[in-house]
This record gives sequence, C-alpha cells and structure tokens, in this order.
Amino acid sequence: MADAPPLESIVLADIAIVLLAGTAMVKLGKRLRQPPVVAEITVGLMLGPSLLGLLPGNIPHRLFPGEALPMLSVIAQVGLVLFMFLAGLELDVAVLRGDGKSVSTIAALSMAVPFGLGAGTAALLYGRYAPHAVSHAVFVLYMGTAFSITAFPVLARIIRDGGLSRTRIGTLAMACAAVCDVLAWCLLAVVVAVAQSDGIAQSASVIAWAAAYGVAMFLIVQPLLRRVVASLASHGDHGMLMITVVSGTFLSSCASAWIGIHAIFGAFVFGMVMPREALSGLLGQVAASVERVSGLFLPVFFIVTGLSVDIGALGWAGLSVLLLVVVTAVAGKFAGAAFPARLLGMSWREAGAFGALMNTRGLTEIVILEIGRELGLISGRMFTLMVLMALLTTVVASPMLRALRMWYPDSVPPVAGGVLPQPSRKGPDHVSEAGTSGRSTGHTADRPNP
Repeated sequence: MADAPPLESIVLADIAIVLLAGTAMVKLGKRLRQPPVVAEITVGLMLGPSLLGLLPGNIPHRLFPGEALPMLSVIAQVGLVLFMFLAGLELDVAVLRGDGKSVSTIAALSMAVPFGLGAGTAALLYGRYAPHAVSHAVFVLYMGTAFSITAFPVLARIIRDGGLSRTRIGTLAMACAAVCDVLAWCLLAVVVAVAQSDGIAQSASVIAWAAAYGVAMFLIVQPLLRRVVASLASHGDHGMLMITVVSGTFLSSCASAWIGIHAIFGAFVFGMVMPREALSGLLGQVAASVERVSGLFLPVFFIVTGLSVDIGALGWAGLSVLLLVVVTAVAGKFAGAAFPARLLGMSWREAGAFGALMNTRGLTEIVILEIGRELGLISGRMFTLMVLMALLTTVVASPMLRALRMWYPDSVPPVAGGVLPQPSRKGPDHVSEAGTSGRSTGHTADRPNP
C-alpha cells in the first residue's frame, strides 16, 4: 500500500479543490443574480459535514484531515486580513458624514433595534445554545452585535448591480451601512476585550489600549502614510508600495492582536487610514493587486467555516430555532431601517427596498461569527444557525428588490415611483464593484472572484 501523501501536498490539493469549486459556484451564482459571497458560503457548506458528510466514507475528513486544518487556517487568516484591509480602504470616512440627521437617525436605529431584538433572543437561547464557560452578559452582547450587522461591501455590490447607485435609496443605504459597519466593529472590539479579559480592570485596560491604538493610527500613522505613499507614487515604485501596504497591514494586525482585540481589527483600521486621494493612481493599482492575492487565499476561509457547520446536527427542533433567528434578524433590520425611512418621506415600496438592502450580511457576518466560534463565545449549533441566517438574509436581498420593482441593472432609473436620483459627490460611476473609493478593479464587492 502506498504511503499517505505529505501534509503539504494535501493542503495544496485542498486549495485547488476550493478554488475550482468556488469558481464554478460563483459562475452559477451570477446566473441567479447573487453576489459571489453567497456562492462561496454555499461551497463551504457543501464541502463540509452538512452535505459531503452525509455520504459514506467520511469524505470531508478525508479531503480536509484534522492535521491539515492549522495550515489551512493560517492561509485563511492571510486572506481574511487582506480582505479586512480592503474593507477598511473602501470605507471612505467622508461617507460617514452622509446626509446629516437622516443618516444618523436611521443608522442608529438600524443598529439599536436589531441589537435589542437579538439580545432578547440570545437571552432566551442562552441555556441551550451558549457554551458553559461564557457568561450570560457576554453571550447576549455578542449575539446582539451579530444580529445588528449590515455588510457594507456586499451592499455596495448589490446597489451597483441593481442600478441604484445614484438613487435616494442607494446613497442613503451606503451611508447608513458605513456608519453601521464602524459602530459594529467598535462594539465587537469591546465585546472581545471583555470576553478575553479577567475582570473589569483588565477589560478597561484593553479598551484603553485599543483607544490609544486608534488615536495613534489616525494622528501619527496616517500622516506618515500620506508622505510615504506620495513619495513612492511619484517614483512609480509599485513593488515597494505593495510591500509597504502588505507589511503595514500585517504589523497593524499584530498590534491589535497583541492588545487583545483580534488581528482583523488592525487590518481594518490600517485600510481606513490609507490616503484616499492616492487611490486614483499607483495606490489603486496596488489595492487591485492585494485584492487578487486575497482572492486566492480567502476562499479557504469559507471551507474552514463550512467544516464547522453541521446542519444535520440541528435536528428538527433546530428548525424552529432557525426560524426564530431568521425572523428576529429580518424584523430587527426592517423595524430599525424601513419604518424610519418611511417616516422620513420614502414610499412603502422604497422603504421596503431599503430594509432589504440593510438586511444583507454577507462575509462581514461570517467573519464576526468565526471570531465568536474561535473565542468560544457561541456553541457549534448556534454558529450553524447564525451562518444559515447570514446566508438566507443575503440571498433574499436581490429577489426582494426585483419583486418591489426596484431593480435597474442596465441604467440609472428614471424619476418615477418615488425614486429620486440624487447627485453624487463623486459622480455616477464612483460606487464601484469594490465599494465607494472610486476605483474599480474588476472584482466583486464582497470579495474578488477566485
């Protein structure tokens, strides 16, 4: 009998399987008018115990043996950190100012209402679905945060694909999602700090260090980056700028992990402090290169996630809990976003479309859930339920927009039915596939294609 292949060979074969399966599913997803993240989450579930695990021979374990998972997790972490840098880069801080009180009010409600409903649901489920070592307060705070997420990158892709970039709904949704994204990451950082610390004193210390880190990044690192990027761009030094961006992302991730708030926060903040004025030049080309590298590594993240999702383990009783989770998630966003939008003058059709957009969760939700699973904040069954909720709420966004006749893929919609095109500060083409920075790399918003 031949010897078993070396572990490195198994990992390389696993990556090839993931890339090929992901590419096939993304093409199918495009035909169904779904963002690529939907297809990639589905691939992760299919290759895990939820589908392949139903067949004889323990196929998921043979394809992805336990000893290969640490190496796959490292590769997934590299892709994830680079993605979070790009997410921060796309999140133009100028958008957060939005349209004044309308954005502030709706953004606050679209976070607070789902957070409250999610926290209440978590309190009901704590006894059966929380790990024994997690306190009631930490579980409720974490779950409230997870329920309140809106995925800014995938929302940008849906708005662009639906021709809503210059409409009242599109611009308001982008601004509100940007605010929600920042608030959610800040809140999650606090929850992680509390969960990983021993007592109030250590929690306060972690939060204080995190605040000092954020201040240093914006007041010290950002001006330095502006000078470095300008100098390298003036010389056309693509290679050195690429090294600066990637090294800076990894070092910032290392700093945030050392503080105790997880590595992805450092990558996200480093993306936020990059100079936006350079995106139209060499930095935009470097960002496109980083996007392609992330596109090769990040699909592994979905497999690592999918191997932890076992739909069959939920049982019939789990279906009722899944229904509760999905209804809570959808109702929270609609109550927090659609109803206030209606009160601010939108028609019911517009408000419904706005609520559907704010319900998109995508990869951002999966990242937050993976952090919770990694830190032991949620059980395996709760992780499975929340991943399914993220998938379902993202899947229904585009069909709901088409059902409400708010889908204009070929052109900017006319002034009709209460849809009022709004002048964009950056022009009609500046909500690109990758977000709001004004660059278009030819890749998807939630993540580049594999």
